[in-house]
Parts: sequence; structure tokens; C-alpha cells
Amino acid sequence: MGFEPTAWWSEATRSIQTELRVQTSKNLSSLNICLIMKVSKKVAGVEYAIRDIVSAAKDLENQGRTIDYLNIGDPVQYGFQPPENVKKALIDAVKNGNNYYSASEGMTELRDAIAQKENLKGLSIDKDDILVTNGVSEGLDMVISSIIEEGDEVLLPGPYYPPYASYVRLHGGVPVEFAVDLENSTPDFDDIRSKITPKTVAICLISPNNPTGAVFGENSLKKLIDIANEHSLYIICDEIYDQIVFDEKFVGIGKVAGNSPVIILNGFSKVHLMSGWRIGYIAFNNSPQLDQIREHLPKLARVRISTNHPIQYAALESLRGPQEYISKFVSELKKHRDFVVKRLNSMSGISCSNPKGAFYAFPKIEKNPFKSDKEFVLELLKQKNVLAVHGSGFGTKYGSDHFRIVYLPNMEILESAMNKIEDFVR
Repeated sequence: MGFEPTAWWSEATRSIQTELRVQTSKNLSSLNICLIMKVSKKVAGVEYAIRDIVSAAKDLENQGRTIDYLNIGDPVQYGFQPPENVKKALIDAVKNGNNYYSASEGMTELRDAIAQKENLKGLSIDKDDILVTNGVSEGLDMVISSIIEEGDEVLLPGPYYPPYASYVRLHGGVPVEFAVDLENSTPDFDDIRSKITPKTVAICLISPNNPTGAVFGENSLKKLIDIANEHSLYIICDEIYDQIVFDEKFVGIGKVAGNSPVIILNGFSKVHLMSGWRIGYIAFNNSPQLDQIREHLPKLARVRISTNHPIQYAALESLRGPQEYISKFVSELKKHRDFVVKRLNSMSGISCSNPKGAFYAFPKIEKNPFKSDKEFVLELLKQKNVLAVHGSGFGTKYGSDHFRIVYLPNMEILESAMNKIEDFVR
């Protein structure tokens, strides 16, 4: 006689089966979350050494240490402030009710003032050639996303400012570094030519340069223009430090641009001491070769709605108002540069080219007792409480075996930091 399950047994079995299904479903759901919830490889590969390194310093601060921060190129964090008339322009804009969306391209008056500024450097453009952005970084993102297809290559001066490589990779492109003679502030033209391929779409210039302080002269800019024209390449030129030069008058690429497809990136963070307000711009040269990007890139400006409206009034005032504060700022920075470079070159195992602009020194580690420049920087922080940035964070090919410091702090802090670095490498 076969086994006949009773009603209670059948009910118990069904209950167990139901519970198993629920638990299995929960487990599978958790598993699916682990498998499905991912980020793109493009985003996972984004790095920004200048800020990434700060976490190690904060850990030491939490232990009660006092850190000499020489890592970030922000004049405002080191005591330099925008002038009172510029602050007032921002406050007045808010009080006067200019707190709504501006035109996506930026305020007409500001774009006109920017065009006038760029024309003084050699261009011949008007307000319709200007797009106001939330800092240079947003402008760079817009430009790169507008010209890059999967696998396209962009030439960058090595070492380079990290967002350039990050945005190229983010949009599916490949950053390619070219060599720069830091002592003479000249690009290696043979190296550039050797690295141009059918996939190359643009040459990027950062002059004055971050992280090295190199400033390309007129002859170098002409040769770069010629190379770009020969191969039908965009020329993207970042001139955010255009008025922070020490030894020679700055020459903007606009002076030699002619009808070449030049796109200039600039802003108000550095020269005009407005870093936290995040305002910059894109300037298109008046070139027929730029017709398509001039048509399509503004779509990105419309998608992100607009740039901060009240800040635009402050930017306008910074261009129209007194400019004496800039020369005072640069004069003070030159003293800092001269002191820091002299001290670095007196240290055992360290050499440093003389930066011609911006506010960075990029010393070379001639004798590194550690495995890498990053380990050098972390040990300097750990042992001496001085935060620098590892050179490989600005590109491994030409940045490795270096470190970057800013000479924005006051002379007392700089002297203390130099003493600590010297003691560290002794």
C-alpha cells in the first residue's frame, strides 16, 4: 500500500516550498544586483591626482598633524581674493534679482567683453564666437565630446593637466603624449609628427602650462599651427594662465591663428581669482573649418541650460574694472617662484626647470630611494607633513620621476616647506 500524505503534511510541504521559493528569489535578486549594477569602464578609469592625493593628508590631519598643502592650484585658498568691486558686482546681481537662468550661450555683455579681450591677443572675433561655461573643465568636456569618436586620438603636451586625458578617455578616445623641452619651453616637433596617425583629430596646447609652467613662444605656436593645418587637426589651446607670466610677454595663439581651426579655452579662476565661482568660456576662431562644431556644440550648452547667472556679472566687472590687482598678484608670485626654484635646485638629488608662467614648479627626482614618484610624495607627506602631487599623475610617460608643487602659499610657509623637503632628500 503506497504512502498517502495527510492534509497537514501536504500543507507543510507547500509552506516549505513557498519559503524556499521566496529565499531563492531573494538570493537570486541579490546576485543579480551584484552582476547588473556596474559602472562603465570609461568612468572607472577617470583619475584626478591633484585631489585624489588629498585623502592621505586628511587622514594625517585627523591624527592631529599640521599639513603644508602644496598640491592645488587655487590662489583663493592661499589668501588671494577677488577685488572688492568684483565681489560687489556679484552681490548686486543677486540683490537685483538676476537669479534666473541666463541665455545658454552666456550674457551678451559678457560675451562681448570676452571677445574684446581675446581680440587684444590677436583674434578677430565677436560675441557670437563665445560660449560661456561653468569653468574651463566644462568647456573642455563640451569640446572633446563634440570632436571625439571611439578610438580617435588626441595629442597632449607631456606632462599634461589630468582632465585632458580623462575627458578624452571618457568619450572613447585615446590620449597621446608628446614631449616638451621644459628648459626652453618648446614642444618636440619631430615627436609630434611621429605620433600623428589617421586617427588623430586634435592637438591640445596648455600655455602657460600646468603642471610645468612652460610657456610656448610665437615661433613654437606658428610651427604647431602649421603641423595641425598640414594634417587637418583641431587646435585646442588652454590659456587660463595667460596673464600670469614672469620673464617675457605672453603671446596667445590668436596672434598666429590666421584661418586655422583654433578653439581657445579660458576662464576667470586663476588670473581673476574666482576659482570657486566656476566660470570660463570657449572662443572659436573665425575659421570656416569650425562651421560644424560652431553649429552643433551650442546644443550641449542648451542641454545643460545655462551658466551661473549672477557670477557672469562678476566676471564682466573683472574685465571692465581696474586691473592693477593682476600685476600685483603676478609680481608677488614671481618672488615666490624665484625663491622656490633656487631652493629646489640647491637640494641634493633634485633639479627644477624655471617655470615661465602659471604658479607651479615641477622638480625632477634625480635620485629616488623609493619605488616610484608617488611613493616619494606619500613618504614626504608621512615623514615631513608636506603635500605635493606625484608627477605620474600628469602622465606616466613624461610626468614620472617628478613631483608638482604650487608656490602660492606665503613666503613663511614656502620657506618652512622647502626646509622640510631639503631635509627629506638629504
